[in-house]
Amino acid sequence: MDEDADDLYLWLEELDSPPAARWVADRNTETLASFADDRFARAKDAIREVLDSKDRIPYPGWRGDGLYYDFWQDADHPRGLWRRTTLEQYRRDEPEWDILLDVDALNEAEGENWVWGGVTVLRPGYDRCLVSLSRGGADAMVVREFDLRGRVFVADGFTLPEAKSDVDWIDADHIYVATDFGPGTLTASGYPRVVKRWRRGTALPEAELVYEGHVDDISVSASHDPTPGYERDFVSRSVDFYRSELYLRRPTGDLVKIDVPDDAGCGVQRDWLLIWLRSSWAVGGVTYPAGVLLAAPFGAYLDGQRDLSVLFQPDDRTSLGSYVWTRNHLMLTTMADVRTRLHVLTPGASGWRRQPLPGAGGLDDTWIVDTDPDNDDSYLTASAGYLRPETLSLGTVGGDVEVLKQAPAFFDPDGMQVRQYSAASADGTRVPYFVVGGAAAAPTLLTGYGGFEISQTPYYDGVIGRGWLARGGTYVVANIRGGSEFGPAWHQAALREKRVRSFEDFAAVAADLVTRGITTPAQLGIEGGSNGGLLVGVMLTRYPALFGAVVATVPLLDMRRYTHLLAGASWIAEYGDPDNQADWTYLREYSPYHNVRPGRSYPPALFITSTRDDRVHPGHARKMVALLRQHGHDVSYYENIEGGHGAAADNEQQATLWAMTLEYLWRKLRGTAGPPPHG
Repeated sequence: MDEDADDLYLWLEELDSPPAARWVADRNTETLASFADDRFARAKDAIREVLDSKDRIPYPGWRGDGLYYDFWQDADHPRGLWRRTTLEQYRRDEPEWDILLDVDALNEAEGENWVWGGVTVLRPGYDRCLVSLSRGGADAMVVREFDLRGRVFVADGFTLPEAKSDVDWIDADHIYVATDFGPGTLTASGYPRVVKRWRRGTALPEAELVYEGHVDDISVSASHDPTPGYERDFVSRSVDFYRSELYLRRPTGDLVKIDVPDDAGCGVQRDWLLIWLRSSWAVGGVTYPAGVLLAAPFGAYLDGQRDLSVLFQPDDRTSLGSYVWTRNHLMLTTMADVRTRLHVLTPGASGWRRQPLPGAGGLDDTWIVDTDPDNDDSYLTASAGYLRPETLSLGTVGGDVEVLKQAPAFFDPDGMQVRQYSAASADGTRVPYFVVGGAAAAPTLLTGYGGFEISQTPYYDGVIGRGWLARGGTYVVANIRGGSEFGPAWHQAALREKRVRSFEDFAAVAADLVTRGITTPAQLGIEGGSNGGLLVGVMLTRYPALFGAVVATVPLLDMRRYTHLLAGASWIAEYGDPDNQADWTYLREYSPYHNVRPGRSYPPALFITSTRDDRVHPGHARKMVALLRQHGHDVSYYENIEGGHGAAADNEQQATLWAMTLEYLWRKLRGTAGPPPHG
């Protein structure tokens, strides 16, 4: 059967066609009308207070010049300020910030709707940078050179038109650029497959070719390491989401492939090559298991030596979360039963010495915010829990730790607690999950993700706290397979034809919540975004009796056509290829859009997306809603014009979407409106 030919709503994939635009406008009008009351307005205002609070921690980043950089949004600056300050000033309750770029003022001056997309600062020198800006929050960006001393864009500087580009400084007069150079220069996923070296003052088409990937790759890029004494250039080819190739680019332009498994992560810092394994690797007479972190002297490794040091060895319940360098040390974040720990490793003549670093402990989470490997062994860490606001600390390896900032509490946690349970999935695997709230049965919001090696660790969320917990609700986060909570095996257990495992895990958590008396199916709502939107879409169609309401944000739902929409082809390694009949056979079994059945009872559902999402096409949500409406189901839809894959471009839009999500679930699960959130 030709699935596309039978797709009655294919026309809704036409992004801005008049019929599709009218359909979106009609649905938005219906949904906004359902929230046109004082209760929703109060809920939105309460959430907006959280998002705009001037007492939030301004999380800084180091750029190598010893200053603290920050991008800040609030009610007075909805599109944000890029700014910096000194450590002495940052320690104060109200630092004096040096404003580098006011995006709201830029929009007013240029008549645009720019959304901040990040920055690449020239090192050393720190006087120029490449600023990325998107229209409405899309992944596609314009890139413009900015003078950090004059606080102005460079009139004849490096400038790239709107595209999904990757750029890096080589020196003041050269950059690496991977972008849309014209027909044939993009991959099937819509990312660059050509990277060039561009010299100041020359036209972009004249740039020197560095590397050209294949059309079926995800993307290619190049980078320059300016570390004094270790100046190097690298070219990276992303074959698929989990396989890549890294090349050292010689001054002659020749490329030397770094010989590691193509599914391994690797990186070079000064003298050291680090290799993180996704699968076992036999080398030098030793077999290293998946999840191991290895180190080798980079020069010796290039010469063919395979003297590898094991820096982290996983087990069934422990995994590596992340790693980052200071000037002389390596910092690791590890997880044991979804509880984080920090460690510092120091290379020496007798090997690597390992020491623990202080962290939050218990069920709270600690993570590394930033380090400054250009200069010293300082590091910034933060810790938080579901009921404990963030604390930001500054430390030095081997020295003291100083608390710099403490975030405010946005809700009263009195009477609430955090518990960790596990549920038995269909195949007997124990799946952990966190429960936040009071002891009594209550309307419950369950969320999860289950894909792309993304772990769900504890965090403080003032929006959830004020908009859900403070109203008497319970909040649950499921650590289902597909994430990386227990290393590569936890992710790979739900890859491709095994994807059903993540869905079974989530359903098992839902059932376990009811068995424990935490909630009931009628009071259990679920929410997920992107791949999490696929997750809750499957729950809607596959396990409808388990849930009382569903909210899906920027969801992936049509698994027949996902590879033909925007960046979808880049996820074939995660889901499979629907154009391959063997893969479509199992994708067809769970694709939410292909499993809506007439006459079946489904819980009420709200779908939220963005017209400018250029990663997951809004057609997924549009078509799903149209099909559910065709069969008479209770379904609502809202499409934000801006926002990209985040669905919101500023705090006002973010507050609207969160208020919709939480109010919708509360009303459906309570059966009545109930008390609104309060400030």
